[in-house]
Parts: sequence; C-alpha cells; structure tokens
Amino acid sequence: MTLTRRDLFATAAAAATIAGAASAQAQPAGQPVRNVVLVHGAFADGSGWRGVYDQLTARGYRVSIVQNPLTSLADDVAATRRVLARQDGPAILVGHSYGGTVITEAGNDPKVAGLVYVSALAPDVGESTGDQFAEIPAPPDFIIEPQADGFGFVNLEKFKLGFAGDTSDADAAFLRDSQVPIAMSIFSTKLTQAAWRSKPSWAVVATQDNAIDPRLLRRTAQRIGAVTEEVAGSHVVFLTQPRAVADVIDRAAKGAGGAAR
Repeated sequence: MTLTRRDLFATAAAAATIAGAASAQAQPAGQPVRNVVLVHGAFADGSGWRGVYDQLTARGYRVSIVQNPLTSLADDVAATRRVLARQDGPAILVGHSYGGTVITEAGNDPKVAGLVYVSALAPDVGESTGDQFAEIPAPPDFIIEPQADGFGFVNLEKFKLGFAGDTSDADAAFLRDSQVPIAMSIFSTKLTQAAWRSKPSWAVVATQDNAIDPRLLRRTAQRIGAVTEEVAGSHVVFLTQPRAVADVIDRAAKGAGGAAR
C-alpha cells in the first residue's frame, strides 16, 4: 500500500483534534474573521498543515491551504493571492518559514485582517529572504544543497536534525524523501511590500528550531511588532504542536476581528 503525506499525518492529527476539541473554545457566532489561509514554506507542501487544519475547522473556521510551487517568489505570491481571492470575507494569513516571506509580500491584500508567522521570516521592503540571515545565520545542521538546475534540497543525512528534530524517525524520513525543492533564486529576491507594516501580526517562535535560529525568530517578531508566543518544538512546530499553533491563529482571528468589522 502506498502512503501519502495525508495518510502519514492523519492519525496524529486526528488524535490531536480529539484531545483538543473538548477544551477548545469555538469562535463566537458574530466573530467577523472566520477564514484562515495557510501558506507552507520551502522543502514542504501544504499537507503538513493537516493537524492545524483539523484543529481550526473543529472550532468553526473555514481553512484554505496554499500549495506554493516554490519556483519563484512571484509564483508563490500569485498562488497565495489566488486562494485569498476565493475567501468570502476577511482572513488571517499564516506563513511558515519562507512562507513568512510570501505572506509579507502578499499580505496587503484587502481581505487579510492579520498575519501569523510560524517559525517564519519577515523581510522588509528591499530585503530578501537570504538577507534575514546576515547577522544570525542558519544553524550549522541545516544544510541546503543547490542542484545543477538552480533548485535546492535539504541535505539527506542532516535532514531530521536540521529540519524536523522532534518528529519520529519514520516521519522525518518521509518528510526528507518527499521534500519539495525550492528555486535558489528565491533567497535573493527583494520584497516590494511588507504587509506587517500595516497589518496586525502574531508570531510563533519554536524554541528548538534548528533551521532558523530562535534568536533570529525572536528578533524578527520584535521588529515587526508581533504578539509573540514561544512553543517548544522544532522547525516543523506546526506539524508536531498543531494545537498550540492553532491556538495562536485563533487568538489572531479574535484579535484582528475589531479591525475587520
């Protein structure tokens, strides 16, 4: 039998949903922000959001997941805007890792009520994703290997340690062997917009992140003025701690609701 990402994570996600459903507070009927759009980062696809999706839909949110092609920043922003255009009202736009760059560029869309950065980058106008690492580089165990065609993969031997340290060996192996390569040119592409300058922002700092140094995550969150919560987890904290991440998104939807009325 061939397993998909959805099969792999469904059991864990369902368990997290059952555990959290009884205590999770459903959104009020009159809450204006009822939509959430989730944006994945490099070397992954949208299926990793399954646990967060289950948590939020159980609370009454309408959740959409962007599938970034990772071929250029412009292509990923276009994919995000395509999903935002389908929303029936204001939405919280959520980005993980490089997905933070995407939501920063795309987040000025009038349907975006607020931004949530999950172990994510948030460049300013005129900065690139790569520029974020100028003073605090990526930890040494996170190694990207450029290919001859201009795309990059995470080193196979260091994948779990650098990318998914708190997953099981089996889950880390599956993530490693199904990783989606990213166009290396993306890391030098300068942003033309910085939505966090005009939209309320929240940030999840994964304290065990070994792909983006937690010091950089904290500095970035402070720079953009985000309401910040630290969660014990690896770079894929959205996968291993879906309830904690969903709680932050839920609070963002409620907090941004006043501006969306």
